[in-house]
Amino acid sequence: MLLRWFFLLLLSIPLFGYERIIALSPAINEILFALDAGKKVVANTEYCTTPKEAIQKPKVGGYFSPSLEKILALSPDLVVMQDNNLPLTQKLTQLGIKTMVFKIDTIDSIKKAITAIANPLHAQAKAALIIQKIDKSLLAVKGVVKNKKILIVIGSPTDLSKEIYVAGQNLYFDEVIEASGNQNALQSSRKGQPVLNLEKILTMNPDIVIILAPLMKERHITREMVLKPWRNLPINASRTHSIFIEEGEYAGIPSDRVVHFIDDFGGVLREVNGYNIRKNLL
Repeated sequence: MLLRWFFLLLLSIPLFGYERIIALSPAINEILFALDAGKKVVANTEYCTTPKEAIQKPKVGGYFSPSLEKILALSPDLVVMQDNNLPLTQKLTQLGIKTMVFKIDTIDSIKKAITAIANPLHAQAKAALIIQKIDKSLLAVKGVVKNKKILIVIGSPTDLSKEIYVAGQNLYFDEVIEASGNQNALQSSRKGQPVLNLEKILTMNPDIVIILAPLMKERHITREMVLKPWRNLPINASRTHSIFIEEGEYAGIPSDRVVHFIDDFGGVLREVNGYNIRKNLL
């Protein structure tokens, strides 16, 4: 009888395990909540602010500097993180704490992370629906406009004489551009954060510029302050009024909410297409 009870207990562990999860990045936190595992999240980082329920969770530090002491004090049975802190990963593993680590920078890696996190939570059906939405949104942007050079600017620079951070070939932004039938205005094999100067942007002559500026309000910057210097540039995007601001903070977080950025990107393309149609009718 005792042996039978023991085997029943073993079978029940996968079903009821991982009840105390710590999320060590905004993207991981959002994925867990999207998989309906928010109640199992016992802590996250200071930058985990979505959904609203995540704000109330205990904090174990920042994205790059979580506290091992705070993590251990919460007795997690699973810690999920991105691959930004190898020493912490090694310490957690040595202490016998189950740890899942993900490199999330492309659309494919986002979908794989969603699937992998869903498996031990028995949330495969939910993961499949999330991935289906991402794929559907990617299909929706295809062919709206074609063969345009699109530059995605990271941040909200108001002085283009300084360093300008843009999205290169190593992030999901590039994949979204390619999926739409267009190309990244920056063609580079560099894996680091691409930083351009004004001269380089003029040489690239992008047809569309999308500025990721979720922190405008915090910086007390207006849309006009961000758009004005770009409108004055002798580039195709300025001539065709194809300079846009993306204010959604989800644009820079590689989670399930990437679907919102893809949808916004599609809206930009449709607006550009509408301008081209109006221009041809004149």
